[in-house]
Amino acid sequence: MTYDLTPMKAPRTAGTSLKFITALVESAFPGALLTKKLLRDAGVLALRDARTDDALSVAPPGLHAVTPGSEGPEPVGVSPALHLNVAIRPTGDAPEQLVDFQEAFRSGRLTPSDVAERVIAWARESDTSPLPLRVFIAQNEADVRRQAADATERHRSGRALGLFDGVPVAVKDELDQQGYPTTVGTAFLGKGTAPEDASVVARLRAAGAVLIGKTNMHEIGLGVTGVNPHHGACRNPHDPTRVTGGSSSGPAAAVAAGFCPVAVGADGGGSIRIPAALCGVVGIKPTFGRVSEHGAAPLCWSVAHVGPIAASVQDLAAGFAVMAGPDSRDPNTLGRPPSNVAALAGAPSLAGLRVGVFRPYFDDAEPDVVRVCRAALDALVAAGATLVEVSIAQLGLLRAAHLVTIISEMAASHSRYIGEPTTRYGYDVRLNLALARRLAATDYVQAQRLRVGFAREFEALYRRIDVLATPSTGRTAPVIPADALATGESNLAVTDEILRFALPANVLGYPAISVPAGYDGQGLPVGLQLMGRPWEDAALFAPARVVEAASPRKLPQVHRSLLK
Repeated sequence: MTYDLTPMKAPRTAGTSLKFITALVESAFPGALLTKKLLRDAGVLALRDARTDDALSVAPPGLHAVTPGSEGPEPVGVSPALHLNVAIRPTGDAPEQLVDFQEAFRSGRLTPSDVAERVIAWARESDTSPLPLRVFIAQNEADVRRQAADATERHRSGRALGLFDGVPVAVKDELDQQGYPTTVGTAFLGKGTAPEDASVVARLRAAGAVLIGKTNMHEIGLGVTGVNPHHGACRNPHDPTRVTGGSSSGPAAAVAAGFCPVAVGADGGGSIRIPAALCGVVGIKPTFGRVSEHGAAPLCWSVAHVGPIAASVQDLAAGFAVMAGPDSRDPNTLGRPPSNVAALAGAPSLAGLRVGVFRPYFDDAEPDVVRVCRAALDALVAAGATLVEVSIAQLGLLRAAHLVTIISEMAASHSRYIGEPTTRYGYDVRLNLALARRLAATDYVQAQRLRVGFAREFEALYRRIDVLATPSTGRTAPVIPADALATGESNLAVTDEILRFALPANVLGYPAISVPAGYDGQGLPVGLQLMGRPWEDAALFAPARVVEAASPRKLPQVHRSLLK
């Protein structure tokens, strides 16, 4: 089968040139002509010509419905099986994990209030350094101290709530947190504060987590670098001259830099897995409908997912166990199979696991990325997995369907702000919204019809395999261009490299995890992505643990311990 995912190319623009191109596209003329060229470069015109006999689907197709009431009990909170007394650590320089915090609290060596003070000091220090990380958009120090004091009292009186009690957790500024604005990375939204927590934030708060602030993100999630002209470019702790990836840039940087072992991210087109990969941490985009979207900004309804980013697979599983499950305020979460998160003890055997690899797709990345990810495949085989060579058709068309879907839905979600307030966006977001507004309604309908065909093809593929393995990104973290700091940038070639492997999971709604697999020749992290069957999110943790154990970790260049 022919591999048809050709590189997307267009001239890079930033600074003055980006302002000029944006003004042209926003104009009546020659905006229409220029838009046609840009849409052709992005593959949208090919989507218009594609033939399909499928009906319209308005949600990820192929996620087989379960009869309401058949899902069984889904407790809110961490499964008892995940209350582990000993951390299952990544090899090498292991980051601090949930169980390390609990050990420090139980022993009396530190209190949650001690840890909170270190978080606050580290946030101040990181933002006043010559290359500030810009992890946080907002941090209410008094609120952090109050939460930590409550957790300290629970631990002192023997009423600790479990694995998360007193542990710092950061929240992407795409989700509501009571008492904080939700800016979605903009300069003009979030002038008031959220009256209540998003559902997943409320679940973490109920588990005792100390919510340490709202983290930076690529503006309205419409980009993959984390360069935000309003709140500052979020910088990669492994090399602060480089991007974090986006759009969950702040959550990934927070975990990598040591602010917290778990953070909350959101993913419409790789926005959890991309920054997790580029920052050397772990992230999962759950099955569509597995985790509640209630209280998340309505940006891209049919491809949006909320999920955890964590320091280790064990902590990721714990975060997932707290966040996942039915929520009466999000109908997409109802009538679903239970998540069945099991204990992550011992060395997992992968006997019988079939790992699909589409070689031309897998190898379509920087040589160092391919080298590292091939070694990760070897680790899976050594643990008992079997590699299955597969083929996937029309990946180029799938990419175009995702592009049309996500930018159409984002333009619709922000339609109330179109007009004069549009100038408040960064220029890269203005350009993308201007292109989105020139799409036709028939383009969106065509994309949804094509998604039905893609779902049918992947359902057939997953009769032969259990997971599909790819690199998480086609390259490691690029350098932050100086001319992009004030305006953002439009760089279709780099965006395409970063996004290349992320999009099928969003188009289909399948679960996908990114796990650190090693480093390139410059010492930058490389992630391996494993995409599983719908509702089998928890089945991804065992192979991810194998890759984690086979890939020694290095602490980032910019990192602080909260416990030492």
